[in-house]
Amino acid sequence: MSLGVKLDHVSKTYKGEGVETHALLNVSVEFEEGEFVSVVGASGSGKSTLLSLIGTLDQSTMGDIQFGSRNITEFNQKELADFRFENIGFIFQQFHLIPTMTSLENVMAPLFSRKVPYNKKNRSLELLEAIGLGDKLHSLPSQLSGGQQQRVAIARALVHEPQWLLADEPTGNLDTETGEIIFSILKSLNVEKGCGVIFVTHDADIAKKADRMIEMKDGQIISDQAVAPI
Repeated sequence: MSLGVKLDHVSKTYKGEGVETHALLNVSVEFEEGEFVSVVGASGSGKSTLLSLIGTLDQSTMGDIQFGSRNITEFNQKELADFRFENIGFIFQQFHLIPTMTSLENVMAPLFSRKVPYNKKNRSLELLEAIGLGDKLHSLPSQLSGGQQQRVAIARALVHEPQWLLADEPTGNLDTETGEIIFSILKSLNVEKGCGVIFVTHDADIAKKADRMIEMKDGQIISDQAVAPI
């Protein structure tokens, strides 16, 4: 089944103390299955909100979000959780690794409460070895560099082979060289595994290496264009 993503007139409004904040305003956009898309814009432009809504971490105030023929805005919380596990992997700027768990255990963590048709440990081992951390299986996050921690986070996001990988500033806490390495890993995974990638970043140079670049401002998309190969 095709799992392209379509947002139809989607808005997200936060209310507090008599003030409304329009984080996303009447956004309509489509992402094709297997695309590699960068999303850029100033802080507060709506980039992370867009990613959270697509990833089912938050729910829209108005509008519909479809994955293929399924309208996820109609799902209940359990349906959303199951859909998220089956189809979406997340990578964050802050890594969000569990400090008391080893690299291997962190990658396996999303699978602990799930029944899956494969060996959880073997799948996790293969991923860590594939991204160059075969010698860090039993290291705690505190024993890893920032780039190594982000690689663990990437392996964790990929462990159930999601259709979409959503990355929110994944290179934001890394130096330029390490950031380039992380981007290259994501690009390779996009090509080799066929998973779609939506990549939020402040780094214009990295953003231009995607297949398509979306620019946001004040909760709206102001530019959406294919990127010429570098």
